[in-house]
Amino acid sequence: MNISTPTRNWRVIDLINWGTQYFSERHFDNSRREIEWLLGDFLDCKRIDLYLRFEEPFTTAMLKEFRARIKRRVQHEPLQYISGRTEFYGYQFEVTPAVLIPRPETERLVEIGIELLADRTAPRIIDIGTGSGAIAISLVKEIAGASVMAIDNSQAAIEVAHRNGELHQLSNIEFTVLNILTDLPDGQFDLLIANPPYIPATEMTALMPEVRDHEPRSALTDEKDGLVFYRRISEIASQILALGGWLVLEVGSGEQPGKAAKLLMEAGITGVNTVKDFNGDDRVLIGQIA
Repeated sequence: MNISTPTRNWRVIDLINWGTQYFSERHFDNSRREIEWLLGDFLDCKRIDLYLRFEEPFTTAMLKEFRARIKRRVQHEPLQYISGRTEFYGYQFEVTPAVLIPRPETERLVEIGIELLADRTAPRIIDIGTGSGAIAISLVKEIAGASVMAIDNSQAAIEVAHRNGELHQLSNIEFTVLNILTDLPDGQFDLLIANPPYIPATEMTALMPEVRDHEPRSALTDEKDGLVFYRRISEIASQILALGGWLVLEVGSGEQPGKAAKLLMEAGITGVNTVKDFNGDDRVLIGQIA
C-alpha cells in the first residue's frame, strides 16, 4: 500500500505498519521506532500512547503533512529538526538546522558546571558557541543568581538561542554574536563553558549522514585538526576568567582529550583533568585559573 493513496482510510495502526516496512526497505535501523517517533511527535503524544489511539483516523490534510515529514526523514534529516524541538537537561528547546542538536552526553558539562559553582554567589558564566542556548539556559535555571553571556559567531544561531531564552522567560542571559577566535568578550567570568567544534576536517566524511549532511558544519569542525578552539581558549582564559575561575570543555575521543589538556597546561592553567561523561568516556576537560 502507498501513503499517497487518497481513497484509503488511514488509521494510526495502518501508518505504523506501513512505516515500519517503508523505513526497513530503505535500510533504517529500528524502522518501527522511526515511524513511532514521527507519529508520536506529529500527534503530540508518547510512543506508548499510539497504541491506545491505533484506530484513530488521519484526514487527507494530516496525511499530506505527515507524508512531507517522512520524505524529510528518508533524506536522513534528524528527527529533532523535523519536529523543531528537543529535550536537554529536562528542558524543551527549539532547534533548527542553524544550530547543533544538543546531545545527552553534553548534559555532563552542565552537571559539572553546577558542581564547580556550588559555593559561589551570583556567578558569571560565559558559554562559547552557545548554538541553541541549551547549556546557558540550563545553567541559569539550575544556579540561583547566575548570569550568562552566551556567544556564537552565527547570527542565525543567536536568534534561535534568544527565542529559547524567551521560551523559558529568562532575563539574565545576554545572547551576543561574537567570534571568539578574533574577539574578546567584556568582563570577567567565574566559569567558561563550551562545546566547541572539535571534529578534525579529515574525519567529517565518516560521520553519520544525519550529522554530516544536516547539522551546521561550522559547529562540528574547525576545518583543521579539531584543536583550533582549544588553542584559542588556552590563550585567552586568563584574560576573561576571574582568579579561581573554571573551564569546562567538551572534547572529542581518541587522542584529543590528551592533546587539549596539554594545551591548557602549557598555558599555565592549573588542575587540568579529564572527567568521564555518562557513557564512561573521557569527554570533559576541566581546569582552573590560579
